[in-house]
Amino acid sequence: MTDRRKVRAAAVQISPDLEDGAGTLTRVLNALEEAADKGAELVAFPETFVPWYPYFSFVHPPVATGAEHLRLYEHAVVVPGPVTDAVSGAARRRGLVVVLGINERDHGSLYNAQLIFDADGTLKLKRRKITPTYHERMIWGQGDGSGLKVVDTKVGRVGALACWEHYNPLARYALMAEHEEIHVAQFPGSMVGPIFADQMEATIRHHALESGCFVVNATGWLTDEQRAKISPDEKLRKALTGGCFTAIVSPEGQHLAEPLTSGEGVLVADLDMALVLKRKRMMDSVGHYARPELLSLVLDDRPQPPVRGRAQDIRTQDVPAIGSRSDEADDHAAADDADRAVDQRVAVLRGPARRP
Repeated sequence: MTDRRKVRAAAVQISPDLEDGAGTLTRVLNALEEAADKGAELVAFPETFVPWYPYFSFVHPPVATGAEHLRLYEHAVVVPGPVTDAVSGAARRRGLVVVLGINERDHGSLYNAQLIFDADGTLKLKRRKITPTYHERMIWGQGDGSGLKVVDTKVGRVGALACWEHYNPLARYALMAEHEEIHVAQFPGSMVGPIFADQMEATIRHHALESGCFVVNATGWLTDEQRAKISPDEKLRKALTGGCFTAIVSPEGQHLAEPLTSGEGVLVADLDMALVLKRKRMMDSVGHYARPELLSLVLDDRPQPPVRGRAQDIRTQDVPAIGSRSDEADDHAAADDADRAVDQRVAVLRGPARRP
């Protein structure tokens, strides 16, 4: 049946409080109220917005970032904790699906994490960026495949990736294969310059077309005063300008509202969910347009803890990962068959053995 749902989505472009994580949380809660007053049912925030994105690591060498890195630890978010409780309460009170980017602290490590709250306040997903980019590798640890999944929410099936994870086609395909209807993209914003915004637009519009889903993209904004505080060097401050492109894109690759490229604001657009099927009727990358016998994805979606008990290994070693495209036994059998086929072809090409 045709999906007749209409979903109002909001993408938030605001500045963090670079002094206090609690201040940033207050801005998040205020933005949720503003978006809800505009009729929004889904609200997306920028990458690691709480307490703030580590812009300092982009313009300063690692040896000079120790104090700021430690300060980020002090204000980072523990999940679950007071921050998730506050956002959960706001989501439940206003009936909002919320996608929030945070710096997650897990004991002695920080992670770039994305949280998806359902409209009843339930935290449906906590995922970590699988590979931090460039300077970010000095700040965050790596995520694993357990977060590469789509969750059912009040507004539909929602998936999320952070920044240059969108340049990993296999990560995107993992979400596409779970039939995401709304994809939330999060970028830091206020970096690199206009070229970053141009690349962002190409990236999110392409994913909308390829996945046949809506894309809601949110980027952060830095004021002139904040840039000056991050770096007194005018040349370095130029690296903290531009790069904002908060936008909402349809499955046909069209903008549903004028993108925000500067300043603060809440971008709102209505998503006609019938467009998902309209697009996929023509091209379903994980259905009738796929060729799994030629090209397929193997995803290890198990959590990767630093310690595994021997008993746990014994219990799970023969169990395929949930959502994996093949299991280990099948892989070995296929490899053996392929090796035998190669041996036979080699024998044919060489011809009969010659007698001395």
